[in-house]
Amino acid sequence: MIDTTICALATPPGEGGIAVVRLSGPEAYPIAARVFAPIDPNKSVMDARGYTALFGHYRLDGRQMDETVALFFRAPRSYTGEDVVELSCHGGRAMADGLIQACLKAGAAPAGPGEFTRRALLNGRIGLTQAEAVMELIGAAGRQGAALAAAQLEGALARRIGRIQSDLTALASHLAAWVDFPEEDVPQLEDTVLDDTLAAAQQELTELIDGYGAGAALRGGVDTAIVGRPNVGKSTLLNLLAGFDRAIVTPVAGTTRDLVEQAVNLGDVPLNLWDTAGLRDTEDIVEAEGIRRSNRKFEEASLILAVFDGSAPAEAEDRELAGRCRGRQAIAVLNKQDLLEHPGVFDEAMLEGCFKAVVKLSAMAPEARQTLADAVAALLGTASIDPNAGALCSQRQLAAAVAARDALDEARRARAGGFDLDAVGVCVDDALDALYQLTGESAGEAVIDQVFSRFCVGK
Repeated sequence: MIDTTICALATPPGEGGIAVVRLSGPEAYPIAARVFAPIDPNKSVMDARGYTALFGHYRLDGRQMDETVALFFRAPRSYTGEDVVELSCHGGRAMADGLIQACLKAGAAPAGPGEFTRRALLNGRIGLTQAEAVMELIGAAGRQGAALAAAQLEGALARRIGRIQSDLTALASHLAAWVDFPEEDVPQLEDTVLDDTLAAAQQELTELIDGYGAGAALRGGVDTAIVGRPNVGKSTLLNLLAGFDRAIVTPVAGTTRDLVEQAVNLGDVPLNLWDTAGLRDTEDIVEAEGIRRSNRKFEEASLILAVFDGSAPAEAEDRELAGRCRGRQAIAVLNKQDLLEHPGVFDEAMLEGCFKAVVKLSAMAPEARQTLADAVAALLGTASIDPNAGALCSQRQLAAAVAARDALDEARRARAGGFDLDAVGVCVDDALDALYQLTGESAGEAVIDQVFSRFCVGK
C-alpha cells in the first residue's frame, strides 16, 4: 500500500497561461485543504466530490498568494487510482514554485519521474504497455505518431497481444493435459490444428515486429542526412523541406561548410535533417573539417537523401557516393529536372542496386515536397501503417515479441523434426512467458524501473 502523498508541477516550467500542481495519495484532500481556501466560505475542500471544481486562492506561510482553481478526483476514479487534487494558478515560475512549496510544507512529498503514472500502474488503472505509451504520446513529433501512441494508451497493443496469449494459453492447456494425464480421456491434438495455431500466432508477432521501424519513425522521427557533391542543390532541398530559407544558397562551391540542422515534418514522418558540406577534395582547412563532419553524419544517419544534379553528367564524386549508399536506407534525388534539356544526360544506370528508391524533382518547385514525402513514406513503411491496430513502441517490447516469435518457431520445428508434444509444450510456455513480460503481467521491478527511467517529473 502506498501511504505517501506526492506533488509535482504537471505543466512545463516557465511562463505560461496557467501552472498546474498535482497532488496524489491518501492525504491529497487534507493537504489541499491546508493550502487552498475556496472563495465561497460555505464550500469545503474535504467535502468536495469527484469531478468538481472550486475557485479560490492558495496560501503560503499564512499569506494569500494567487487566484487558484482546484479540481477534485476521488479514488479510484482518477488517473492514479488514488485521491487526486489539481491546483491551477497563474503561469510563471514564482507562482508555481510558491504553490509547490506550500504543498510540501503542508505534508506532501516531491514526486519522482513518472511517479503518477507508476502509481496508476501499481493501482491497476493501466497496464505496462499503456504506461509506456504515455511518454510516447508526450514525445510524439507528428500527428500520426501521436495517433499510434494514443491507440496504445487506449489498450490497442494490449488487446492485440491478449488475443495471441488467449490462443496460446488454450493450446498450452491442451498440451499439458495430453502429456501429464495420459490415463484421462483427453482428445488428441491434431497436427494440423497445432501447426495452424502456432503459425497464426507467429505470423501476428512477425507483423508486429516488422511494423516496429515504421512506428518508431512516426513517433520519434528519423535522423536524415542530405548529402552530395557541391552545387547539386542540397541546401535548396533543405529550404524546400523546411518551408523557409534555412540554409544559404549560392552558386559558389563550398558555401555550406558546416552542418545545418533542421527538424521538419515531411507528410506524417518527422525528419531530423542535416544539410552537409559538399563532398569533394579540398585544400581549404575549414571546408575540409565540414566535409569530415558530413562523412560522420552520413554514417550516423538512419536515412540518406543523396542529391545528384540530374541535368548534368555524373562525376567521380557522384559514383563514389552511390557506392557508399549501397545497403543503406537511401533515396537518390535527381535534382534540377527543370534544367534538363537532354534526357539521359545523367547516367541513371550507376544508381542501380545502390538505392531503395530514385526520385526526380526540382527542389525549386513546391510540388517536389510531396514527391519526396511519398518516396520516404513508401521506403519507411509508414504509408501503410494503421495507427489504430496496435504497435510495438519500445525496444523492450520489441525484444519480448522477438523472443516469443522465436519460441513459436522452435515449437514448429520441434514438431516437424519428430519431437513429442512435451517439447512443443515447453516452447509454447516460453512464448507465453515472453508475452507476459511484454504486457507487464510478469515484469519484475527492474523492468518497471527501466520503463519509468524515461519519464519526466509531473507525469
